[in-house]
Amino acid sequence: MELAQTEAGLLLLGFLFLVLALGVWIGLALMLVALAGIVVLPLLVPGMPAFPVEKVMGTAIWQAMASWTLAALPLFIWMGEILFRTRLSEDMFRGLAPWVQRLPGRLMHVNVIGCGIFAAVSGSSAATAATIGKMSLPALLSRGYHPPMAIGSLAGAGTLGLLIPPSIVMIVYGVAAEVSIVRLFIAGVIPGLLLMLLFSGYIAVWSLLNPSLTPPPDPPMPWRRRLRESGQLIPVMALIAFVMGSIYFGWATATEAAVFGVVGALALSAWGGTLTRESFVASLMGATRLSCMINLILAGAAFLTQAMAYSGIPAAMAQWVGAQGFSPYVIIACLTVIYLILGCFIDGISMIVLTASVVLPIVQKTGFDLLWFGVFIVLVVEMAQITPPVGFNLFVLQGLTGKDIFTVARHTLPFFLLMVAAVALVTVFPGLVTWLPATALAR
Repeated sequence: MELAQTEAGLLLLGFLFLVLALGVWIGLALMLVALAGIVVLPLLVPGMPAFPVEKVMGTAIWQAMASWTLAALPLFIWMGEILFRTRLSEDMFRGLAPWVQRLPGRLMHVNVIGCGIFAAVSGSSAATAATIGKMSLPALLSRGYHPPMAIGSLAGAGTLGLLIPPSIVMIVYGVAAEVSIVRLFIAGVIPGLLLMLLFSGYIAVWSLLNPSLTPPPDPPMPWRRRLRESGQLIPVMALIAFVMGSIYFGWATATEAAVFGVVGALALSAWGGTLTRESFVASLMGATRLSCMINLILAGAAFLTQAMAYSGIPAAMAQWVGAQGFSPYVIIACLTVIYLILGCFIDGISMIVLTASVVLPIVQKTGFDLLWFGVFIVLVVEMAQITPPVGFNLFVLQGLTGKDIFTVARHTLPFFLLMVAAVALVTVFPGLVTWLPATALAR
């Protein structure tokens, strides 16, 4: 029976890739595969029970969509859309530049710090890379900074949009794995700061080894002028601190914090003079389109997960993996390779929802904490954002620089390797992920 179920799982997987190759929307493709699992597989696999399609489909989609926690998704997306249409990137470059002039690497640190700040308001990797890149790349290249390093650091740091909360991918994983989104947000803070430290550390070491490729610093700026240049960043930093602080200290749920974030973003946009009828409608429609797309994928994934659970295929595959005697680290290494391969063809959200029904039982069987695995999978999805031929950050940088995607990928390789090191660190030292949520929950 287990062998037959494993073969059935491979058959469904093959059908899924066929449907995706035909260009069917991912959400609809997941629903088609789920229908095949409920209707067709019981006819092919002896002993596999049959279930009423309408009951399974209706129950699964309703349970997935009727979620107070999921309401945080469109709100955080809207907050990012509002701030995306402000002068935030200009203010960020002007405000950060005076403070990094004395660091080895100088203005290239603006890429890392700026992406880290914008990641905390957007939750999107591509939006982070595009917003910061539009301002920082022309400024860096015009000042004579080494183009490969400027491009690579931006592509690598742009991936922080997935890890530093509020993260859209984390919300999707939390819904799929039934893990607290608040705990996921808190768990992503230390790995996000670790990744920023690795990026900035590499930039500093590279600059010390290649002093001729780093332009001289700008003339010193008085402290009063530095503070004045950074003044526009203070309200944004205060908004980020309030949203994350309200989650960490338990003052608000993720959804309530998202409401505060939207109100704060609207207030900042109005205060900065960028809130117009056109920008308001554009931000609202942008958030609506992206939210609907993600919700369709989540609905299809919920239906597929339910269908797979009824068929017993994930449990059978988990038992098969457990029977092979693989060590936990071997399983994690294999999953890393699988996700990197998937990342060459599909986006991060689709990667998570496509694999959740099969991978999560295997992870639980192996004994890994699903909270830790959530941060691990986000890190691996980040790596997939800068792997050709379908690394979304590579496409963004290709559009900004005019270089071909493989040239951009070559410039990004050192930062990809740093992300591999980050994955290894959180695997060997899981406390980097689990300590902060445990501390917050103990309050």
